[in-house]
Amino acid sequence: MAMGSLETRSRDVQEKTFCKWLNTKLESNGYSPMASLVKDLSDGVKLIQLMEIMGDTSLGRYNKNPRLRIQKAENVNLALEFIQSRGVKLTNIGPEDIIDGNIKLILGMIWTLILRFTIADISEEGVSAKEGLLLWCQRKTEPYQEVDVQDFSYSWADGLALCALIHCHRPELLDYNKLDKSDRHGNTRLAFRVAEEQLGIPQLLDVEDLCDAAKPDERSVMTYVASFFHAFSSADQAETVSRRVEKFAELMQSVWLSRNDYERRVRELLRALSERQSVWASSRFDGTYADAKAQSAQFLAYKQTTKRTWVTERQDVATLFGNVQTKLRTYGLREYFPPNGLTLADVDEAWNSLLASEADRSRTINAQIRQIKDTLRKSFADLANDFERRLYGISSELAAVEGPLEEQKSQAEDLQSRIRGFSDTLSAVRRAEEECEAANIDENDHTVFTSQDLEFELELVQQSIAKKLSFIDNQVVSRNMSNLTPAQLEQFESTFRYFDRDESNILNISEMAAALASLGIVYPDEDLELIFEQLTQDYGSVSFEAFINLLVDITEDQTSPDQLREAFRGIAGDKPFVTELDLRVAQLPAAAVEYLREAMPRYAPPSPMDTSTDGINGGGGGEAEYDYEAWLDKVFAHS
Repeated sequence: MAMGSLETRSRDVQEKTFCKWLNTKLESNGYSPMASLVKDLSDGVKLIQLMEIMGDTSLGRYNKNPRLRIQKAENVNLALEFIQSRGVKLTNIGPEDIIDGNIKLILGMIWTLILRFTIADISEEGVSAKEGLLLWCQRKTEPYQEVDVQDFSYSWADGLALCALIHCHRPELLDYNKLDKSDRHGNTRLAFRVAEEQLGIPQLLDVEDLCDAAKPDERSVMTYVASFFHAFSSADQAETVSRRVEKFAELMQSVWLSRNDYERRVRELLRALSERQSVWASSRFDGTYADAKAQSAQFLAYKQTTKRTWVTERQDVATLFGNVQTKLRTYGLREYFPPNGLTLADVDEAWNSLLASEADRSRTINAQIRQIKDTLRKSFADLANDFERRLYGISSELAAVEGPLEEQKSQAEDLQSRIRGFSDTLSAVRRAEEECEAANIDENDHTVFTSQDLEFELELVQQSIAKKLSFIDNQVVSRNMSNLTPAQLEQFESTFRYFDRDESNILNISEMAAALASLGIVYPDEDLELIFEQLTQDYGSVSFEAFINLLVDITEDQTSPDQLREAFRGIAGDKPFVTELDLRVAQLPAAAVEYLREAMPRYAPPSPMDTSTDGINGGGGGEAEYDYEAWLDKVFAHS
């Protein structure tokens, strides 16, 4: 086909497509459609109507039935001035061009309007908008082997790309796998019909515009495909409600399990400590050295096995309690208060009682076999007890670490630095113990510790500090990127690299807008400028770090009370209660549904005399009704 014929064909397709696009605006607002761009725009009336629709404003008085050329010129000039006032640059077109029907300039003007009022929603300017829309199409159609979207012309000629876009978002509307991939006309016709009847996307093109054209018109295809972007870009929002409730249910279930685990382990530890002291209190000696030495050996074995298990458990339950509190504070939830008798203070009291009983037991045994050199004994005991007190002080400070995560990390790192010097002190303890062993001193009334005990506790505290630092780091990640999966992070990185054309690791405002738009995130121009200025102020530029943190702020699913109330209301269909069926229809996992059924109280309907709900609580069918409002009031901390 000759170049002139190709241009004419492209212009005809554009004129038809653009006219249909404009008619969707007119007809949806009660105006009669146009039949010809040249004829129907020439008096400026339709153009003013379109500008009022697109700008959502009134242009004031104008000539509604112009007959004279000057009246038509006034109408057209009013519309053109409004277009330019919205920041749209019109080049080489004046009122006379529209009045006289210069179709080439008219098509250029309409394309500018499409870019500004439809495709600019995807990005800021024409070039970036095209690339952002193209990247969106490529990502959505990537799983489909027969589809390779490289442009807005030839890539759409067989209808498969349109079918893939529909199937990707609404697989129930067509069976992509059963399509005859060679039936270009049939596939295109099917996509047009499904899009118009099921998705409300007007058919701006004819089948032959794609299938039979030597080169499908790029602007016409972009205009039509942009309709798919706007139809589907917010489709994932319906999943957000279920995902938010699912995430919150998982969080609350995790906290519930941790609290139960803490209380169970504290009960078992306190019971074991009490039983051990009862055994010691009832123990008797037969007066022989062998018996005293045997009981001494049993006591030593206890300290090296059972007690070390308890030392570990005591540290672990304290860490578990701190982790629960940190998680609750991270998500703004109500602080956890253990039942009476199961607090860390109760554990400390029981532990101190155990230490006192140990001391009594040790003294009782030692009285039976006292062959000890007090100087060596006291020398070792002073070193060991001082070491233990200092070590316990470090352990207590670790258990008391609190505040913002960054402050907690600083405190834990300080403890880690301070505890390094304990190794030299422990060496002195070992030397004193070796002197006691050389003197055949097997017991010591002045201490219950051995160098091995202290070495074990030192290693335990060192490990606890390391675990605390690791936990804090995980909480920082959880807090900052709780709504990002590895796949999302990879997607965000690839998007940044795609638009960072000069590989400077910095995006300008146009590149940032295009990158966000390719992810389906669209802001008005003024909001984009504010976001760009804030990122530049905070990070010096829109670097990779700034971009990822912006996306974290946008996609993060930190759950607030108001968000959750809206999420539950969406699942409940605005009922004041939610049923198990509602939760399952929302596609929550079975574990989340089960937890919510157990956690939420039953809904108590209002008095039968109260008719304000119009019978919405009448339920019927025996389905259990749960009061999510009351539950959210209970679990969230009041500000």
